[in-house]
Amino acid sequence: MTRLIVAAGGGGDAVAAAMLHAALYGDEDQAVILTYAWDRLLIDPLPGPRGADSFTGLEPVTQSVWSVPAEAQPIAPAGSTLPRLAAELPHTLALLDPRHGAEGITRQLEELVSHLAPASIDLLDVGGDILAQGDEPTLKSPLADALTLAACCQVNAPIRLLVAGPGLDGEISPDDLRPLLGTLVHTFTAEDMETIGSILEWHPSEATAMLAATARGARGICEVRDAGLPVPLTDEGPTVHEVDLDDAVSRNSLARAIMTTATLDEAEAYSREICGFSEIDYERNKAAWLTERPPTKLDPDDVLSRLDQFQSEARARGVTHTTFRHITEALKLSGSQRDELRRLLINGRPGQYDAPLWNIGA
Repeated sequence: MTRLIVAAGGGGDAVAAAMLHAALYGDEDQAVILTYAWDRLLIDPLPGPRGADSFTGLEPVTQSVWSVPAEAQPIAPAGSTLPRLAAELPHTLALLDPRHGAEGITRQLEELVSHLAPASIDLLDVGGDILAQGDEPTLKSPLADALTLAACCQVNAPIRLLVAGPGLDGEISPDDLRPLLGTLVHTFTAEDMETIGSILEWHPSEATAMLAATARGARGICEVRDAGLPVPLTDEGPTVHEVDLDDAVSRNSLARAIMTTATLDEAEAYSREICGFSEIDYERNKAAWLTERPPTKLDPDDVLSRLDQFQSEARARGVTHTTFRHITEALKLSGSQRDELRRLLINGRPGQYDAPLWNIGA
């Protein structure tokens, strides 16, 4: 028996999809997880999502859908976490390709449904920004979610929309999300995290890292992203709720606008018009800025000294946790130094590692 899970926001949501599958369906069923190859610039220096022509070693599933096996490789200079995820997850990862707009994703879904005849179809979003109206001041990445939502609501098959970790993406507050959430489907526990092993030790997803941390009992305020957004870590963090798919579409003005788009450029233009920005434009600008920065060598003594100053200032803001991505940004290091920084901090101050977050402590 095969189950289909559509990961609304990319690799981090794909990790959460594997957690969800184990929690809800156990080991007897296999999942096909349809997900974007849309990684942060520290993984993939090219802005926007990757398509099938950005990889070698993909395997055809249907005419429009390719799976990403562990042997697949992104074609340089592109980067992707999907092959490594495929190696560590017991499921098939299929490439969700938005280059043909919502119409292309709809076609991919229809082909998969026909080919797999899945026992269930879940659309999973970590954080809940799939429920954005489009004018929220904290909204940062509406396009990927809107594309999947627009496609899912046009497929002639029952699809259940699930929101995990309400508010953990820092884009819509838990208070605003709470009235929109339906039935509680599951609350993740530390035991559920065993499903994904050590993936979150290397995968850069912040929202899924906080989902895992709250499942393990972390509580407080986590500072994330380059802007240092404060995200509450509460008892709501590890929950998964069902949301009516039609209600989500009624709220999401971008999803409604892009339903008939046939290119990513067309969908991106609607994002600029409705939300006032495109997250791909942000990535383009940041990528250009990053290429202008000269490479620096990581000096352990200097890093730890600046870390102490950062932590002192963060504690004054009421922050209890942060992500390694945010520390990297806050210390003005390059994304390529994130892993080296992580090893330095964990080896030097293991008591502060509250996997997979960094505990700023008292």
